[in-house]
Amino acid sequence: MRNSLRTVAVTSPIRPLARLAAVTTWDPAPFRDQVQQVLDVFLDEREAELAPLGPDAGRLIAEARTAVHGGKRFRAAFCHWGYRAIRPDVADSTAAALAQACASLELLHASALVHDDYMDASDTRRGRPATHRAFEAEHRAAGWRGDPVQFGAAAAILLGDLLLGWAGDMLRRSGFGADETASGLGLFELCRTEVIAGQFLDVSVQARGRADVDTAMTVLRYKSAKYSIERPIHIGAGLAGATAQQNEQLTRFGLPLGEAFQLRDDLLGVFGDPAETGKPAGDDLVEGKRTVLVALALDAAPRAAAERLDRALGTPLQPAEVDELRGIIDDSGARAQVEEVIGHLADRAVESLRAADVDEHAREVLTELAAAATQRTV
Repeated sequence: MRNSLRTVAVTSPIRPLARLAAVTTWDPAPFRDQVQQVLDVFLDEREAELAPLGPDAGRLIAEARTAVHGGKRFRAAFCHWGYRAIRPDVADSTAAALAQACASLELLHASALVHDDYMDASDTRRGRPATHRAFEAEHRAAGWRGDPVQFGAAAAILLGDLLLGWAGDMLRRSGFGADETASGLGLFELCRTEVIAGQFLDVSVQARGRADVDTAMTVLRYKSAKYSIERPIHIGAGLAGATAQQNEQLTRFGLPLGEAFQLRDDLLGVFGDPAETGKPAGDDLVEGKRTVLVALALDAAPRAAAERLDRALGTPLQPAEVDELRGIIDDSGARAQVEEVIGHLADRAVESLRAADVDEHAREVLTELAAAATQRTV
């Protein structure tokens, strides 16, 4: 199975991104603040709409605010620069609409995280209790009737659904013209379909308890890679009036970069520092995720070690056991191979971007975003 991943490999490491990471042509901090402000105003409006429902609706809004607070805002940023790749100058009359469109993708992302945390039985998200755990704890503390676990699950499902609906509403009402909105919404609907179907594929793989490298890559592509980078770029470009050829060029950048982004996430899920990731050590191992990293390790490790890793996936693990499983993955060469593939995928993405028919400044910023997305530690 290892050879199936080597189709992305070449012989040199990711030198271009390593150099460009130190060069900054765009400061993302004000952009992140703007996205948060747009989300806060949107939720203020939804809170006013739901006020007649009483304090229970207020609790739902409060948890929604937690779900959309913070984060790296990669999806919003790729949407913004997808737009500017095609239409470099954002007119004053368009700036607010573009900010709304970008922020809508963060609502989509928040929805996916709320649902994903419940399906994976995750306890934390960004160092705070996951949504279902927060509602579960509230039920337990109040001494309400029924099962607090079931209450937490129901609340998380409903909040995730609400955030998903709001994401489409925000994009639809963003303020673009009818043609631009229709283009953006068509791509958004495709993105929504892909991520939900990809999530079901992931759930099915975990239930079967096995996944080869090709299957794990398919899960990665549809559950995360497309909706994290490729589709946000497409939505921004679509709102700007991109041609089919330009969209194809942006796919050659966005899809491999999205795959590299998720492979980095898979490494962090096993080897990341909990102080930075906000997740327990080896969380993906405890959750039993059959990632590309795990598939490679099971394929390459000695039989006894592979069987130990396979049996341990999805079980409660003590810190010493997490360290043991990390050692099996490391010794198998899977970690080094995934690092290599991340570099090659990102390198391929940047090379494709260099040949794309896009604005030069947007090309520079997208290259910087590529480095930030694939070389992160959180």
